[in-house]
Amino acid sequence: MAFIIITKGKAPSYLGSSFAFISPIIAVKALELDPASGVGMGSFLVGGFMVGVTYIIVALIIHKAGTTWLMKLLPPVVVGPVIMVIGLGLASTAIGMVTNNAAGEYDITYVLIGFITLTITVVTAIFTRGFLSVIPVLIGIVGGYLSALAMGVVDIEPVLAAKWFEVPAFQIPFLNYTPSFSWRVILLMVPVAVVPIAEHIGHQLVLSKVIHKDLIKDPGLDRSMFGDGIATILASTLGGPPNTTYGENIGVLAITRAFSIYLFIGAAFFAILFGFCGKVAVLLSTIPSPVMGGVSILLFGIIGSSGLRMLVENKVDFSIKRNLIISSVILVIGIGGAAIHVGNLFSLEGMALASIIGVILNQVLPGKEVVDFEKMFKD
Repeated sequence: MAFIIITKGKAPSYLGSSFAFISPIIAVKALELDPASGVGMGSFLVGGFMVGVTYIIVALIIHKAGTTWLMKLLPPVVVGPVIMVIGLGLASTAIGMVTNNAAGEYDITYVLIGFITLTITVVTAIFTRGFLSVIPVLIGIVGGYLSALAMGVVDIEPVLAAKWFEVPAFQIPFLNYTPSFSWRVILLMVPVAVVPIAEHIGHQLVLSKVIHKDLIKDPGLDRSMFGDGIATILASTLGGPPNTTYGENIGVLAITRAFSIYLFIGAAFFAILFGFCGKVAVLLSTIPSPVMGGVSILLFGIIGSSGLRMLVENKVDFSIKRNLIISSVILVIGIGGAAIHVGNLFSLEGMALASIIGVILNQVLPGKEVVDFEKMFKD
């Protein structure tokens, strides 16, 4: 709703939690288990708040300096491998969800449920047309859930006992928690903003082509990025993760040709309404891990493949040593989980470290080329 207001109702985009922050969130959760780290809910939400501030800073720079500087900072040879790191770095998480039960032991029933879920998702994506072809993940989750229910893995008693109306578990600063600033969390989350920023720009360019309006000029990339930042700040003050525009909805727009901003207002309204429905919240919490793991195998793989697609479509030449070095370093540092720790004061690791090193290498190595910005993010 905030995004729609800030963009003056001219950018039909739907915002939701960004996949790019799954790895940092997992890393922060691991730190929470260590009492000595001093990391908790307050640290994570402050980290999300700072991501929103980062979006806003980028929006202000775009407003003053235009988009040329982004061409130089985020070429395909940097963004492509970073996106690949997001997907491939989560591969073990998806496999663990499919193979291990709640006790952490291998469970063939979980494997079967994950396989069924993945199969339904893939078949739906390949062999259906129209609207069904853009919601294979939803259909896969429903099919996997039903199979898990038939195998006795799902307990629906909590759903039956849940209330129809229930206020969500908001996390309000100074009311439910005390905000705390942690450099370790900030450095885990803020550098990752490079990815959703690049995604946001690409989404607005592609969306412009779909609806036949130049959203980069009106309402302006600066305004839409600013809306992304405000939305993320609002999310963090309520207990949620950083936001980004959803590319999936662009596919729906292309199929339906229904571009009315009122549809997005309605979608936001129903999302809020569902948030206050206790039964919906509990129903989602009963989805077994192998079901989510089954769709995650495809989703995380698609994220990785999207990075590869960016490299292929932009014809990044890996016979050029410069490109080979940048992408290789990003991939190994990001997937390998490399980290820089300075006591308990400073920590930079994984995808965040890979993103920063990739940007630095692109700036300092000789032979940098000017990139066609619109071609980079073409559909």
